[in-house]
Amino acid sequence: MSSRLFAISFDAHRPESLAHFWSGLLGLKRADDGDGVTLHSGNDAGYRLGFRPARTGKVAQNRLHFDLTSSSPEDQRELVARALDLGARHADVGQGPDASHVVLADPEGNEFCVLEPGNRFLAGCGTLGALACDGSRAVGYFWSRALGWPLVWDQDEETAVQSPKGGTKLTWGGPPLMPDPGKDLHLELTPDGDPEAEVGRLVSLGAKRPDSAHGGSGAVVLVDPDGNEFRVLTEG
Repeated sequence: MSSRLFAISFDAHRPESLAHFWSGLLGLKRADDGDGVTLHSGNDAGYRLGFRPARTGKVAQNRLHFDLTSSSPEDQRELVARALDLGARHADVGQGPDASHVVLADPEGNEFCVLEPGNRFLAGCGTLGALACDGSRAVGYFWSRALGWPLVWDQDEETAVQSPKGGTKLTWGGPPLMPDPGKDLHLELTPDGDPEAEVGRLVSLGAKRPDSAHGGSGAVVLVDPDGNEFRVLTEG
């Protein structure tokens, strides 16, 4: 048994508007076969970007954010300019004035970084180079086993996994964990076989069922070993 990464989904107050921002920024097309508002990621890892309605307010920096790659200084400037034109703003997460990457927040406050060219760790990963997560070494190991993606980095409490097909890397920066931001990004999985059996496997790997979960129809909500909610899609 295993699961594939179906989507990386944003909690969104206005899903259609937020999807319009990310579609315009990255040139992504709408996916009509998903649940809710989804975009094809155009990424070798094969997942979608999802936008799910949420009333939760954002109270802290996101635990999960995208690192976007650039191919040249001009490409980096153009990507930043396009994001700002679409409604993004500059964000201060303590990066300092000499940082070579640019930190922005989308129209609903979700932080993301536009990296300088020449990042060798994300070479060949595409524009959606990494989903950078705040998290422990244990959670990196959990997601490697959950998705069947090999570890491509495991050093000094930092871990990273990547699909065997390539594409976006999922990275975890080690402790201490940031506070729960409330509104954030979440992983959504599709089981390769029986959903109930797959949920049981994920629990055996260290996931837990939260006391109160609202997965909606056709989904089971679990939390990973660091307490981050994710959804296992049981229909579709």
